[in-house]
Amino acid sequence: MHFFAKQSRGLLHKVAGSAIISLSVGLLAGAQAEDVKVGVLHSLTGTMAISEITVKNATLLAIEEINKKGGVMGKTIASVIEDGASEPATFAQKAQKLIEQDKVSTVFGGWTSASRKAMLPVFERLDNLLWYPVQFEGNECSPNIMYSGAQPNQQILPAFDWAVEKGFKKYFLVGSDYVFPRTANLIVKKHIENDKLTLTGEEYVPLGGTDFSSVINKIKAGGPAIIFNTINGDSNVAFFKQLAAAGLTAKDYPVMSFSIAEQEAKAIGPKLLEGSYAAWNYFMSLPNTSNKAFIKAYAAKYGKEQLITDPMIHGYVDVYIWKAAVEKAKSFEPDKVRKAAVSIKEITTPMGKIKFDANQSLYQTAYVGQLKADGQFKILWDSKKNLKPEPYDALAFPGKTCKP
Repeated sequence: MHFFAKQSRGLLHKVAGSAIISLSVGLLAGAQAEDVKVGVLHSLTGTMAISEITVKNATLLAIEEINKKGGVMGKTIASVIEDGASEPATFAQKAQKLIEQDKVSTVFGGWTSASRKAMLPVFERLDNLLWYPVQFEGNECSPNIMYSGAQPNQQILPAFDWAVEKGFKKYFLVGSDYVFPRTANLIVKKHIENDKLTLTGEEYVPLGGTDFSSVINKIKAGGPAIIFNTINGDSNVAFFKQLAAAGLTAKDYPVMSFSIAEQEAKAIGPKLLEGSYAAWNYFMSLPNTSNKAFIKAYAAKYGKEQLITDPMIHGYVDVYIWKAAVEKAKSFEPDKVRKAAVSIKEITTPMGKIKFDANQSLYQTAYVGQLKADGQFKILWDSKKNLKPEPYDALAFPGKTCKP
């Protein structure tokens, strides 16, 4: 199986036009009787559009590539695209519409944990399958969700362990005010306490918030050695600009981010972020052969200025794993596809060899990178092997496990 993706030509400031075009294409694609419909549900507007539009694009490109090679079980994949509009309630409404009205066989989408949790009861009640491509806080298992994004032990905790190893002893936690940052920071605090380190502060801002003056004053007062950043969406632009304006440089106040990848860095300005850290399961700078081929094909069609990020890769790969699972199950039925997906052996992708565990989360490698002035990440550390996904952190949620 070959994994090559290309990103939309559209720049972030042209997202509205891109969304309208994509919606039109998706709606037109759903009319043929020989098609199999799939939903693509991401925020094309609102504070999360900065991150989600390109995941949508990568998903569509995987669909396009598969269709060019004959589709799935003789059927052409028809994408039905909906805009979650950065609102959890809208995600739930659109998920129900895709399943009940459009009769999609599966859905690819979501970013924030708030959106995923809003959709979860819809997928369980209607017995459909959501492919969720973004890192999250764990503490959840549903038979109706395939969690390809990182669990805490595959992103947040490896970054924490790296910081401890580097000698960082004082931590400040800042995040958007919803479930992922709060639960992620609950886990981090348990580990700070366990390792007898110091928490200098913990602050949250509304999703989409732009005023960080109070947060920055508290960072200054606490004097942390490192800031753990779980801010999502375009709020990061305001956060880093205000850090710079306050004279808080990466040298004196390094930031470890969990939702800033290459495209967010470009939107914020790489020079503002230079020297800061991020933890992911994929960086565009990965040197493996599959990634080099991926980037070459991507650049050939969409230009060298386009960027590829971790959630885009997960969104792209999810489509291919769904295809493989459908063909193994010889069925589009969610229950049969789910069982087939967790039985597929390792496959090679731009992020390395991956496979789903029985708990419907992905085995994957953890990386810590440092942003350079050119907007790419220098990889400083990796876990050397794929980490088994553990939805429940033993310190934060003792005794809890997923029962597949």
